[in-house]
Amino acid sequence: MKLLIGNKNYSSWSLRVWLTMKVKGIEFEEDLRPFDMDNDCRDFFEFAPHGKVPVLLDEGLTVYESLSILEYLAERHPTKGMWPVDERLRSHARCISHEMHAGFMGLRAACPMNMRRQVSALVTDSTVAKDIKRIEVIWSECLAASGGPFLFGEYCIADGMFAPIVNRLAIYELSVTEAVQKYTSAITALEPWQEWTAAARKEKWEIAIDEL
Repeated sequence: MKLLIGNKNYSSWSLRVWLTMKVKGIEFEEDLRPFDMDNDCRDFFEFAPHGKVPVLLDEGLTVYESLSILEYLAERHPTKGMWPVDERLRSHARCISHEMHAGFMGLRAACPMNMRRQVSALVTDSTVAKDIKRIEVIWSECLAASGGPFLFGEYCIADGMFAPIVNRLAIYELSVTEAVQKYTSAITALEPWQEWTAAARKEKWEIAIDEL
């Protein structure tokens, strides 16, 4: 099983899958392909029909789009606890995961993930503020219901989907709510998170549009 990813400093969608596979102990071979922005990453089409990362290659099968990859892994590894066991909690986890996959465009566009960025405040608009408020509500309600440390108690796919937001809220100083601080502490304490961060900070590649 091979996972093709982009630059660790910037590739939030790669982080979602990589982190979850590491936390859940799913073995894979990592294949990092740097973004070639000058050529619109055309070389990605060599392994991805949509020309994006991450992509999972498994026994002749190509699986792409982060959430689809995670769903595929949940089916392949039913004992790994990829989703909550309880049906209602599992439904809720799927809802917020898809909300993350399809939404929060204002925050994602204005505040790109950047693991190397020095922490400093960023002035944002009302669209970003609306996205942040919704995330604060999701995290607060989930942690209150589950008791933490992760959204549904034990780490699951929903945590993988929201993990890059932890970086965004921290480096741009976008939220100081108790739920955000608690959840940030839980995610950043994970050994795989620290491994990814250390590798990202050593990268030499730089993408101008993501360096705010």
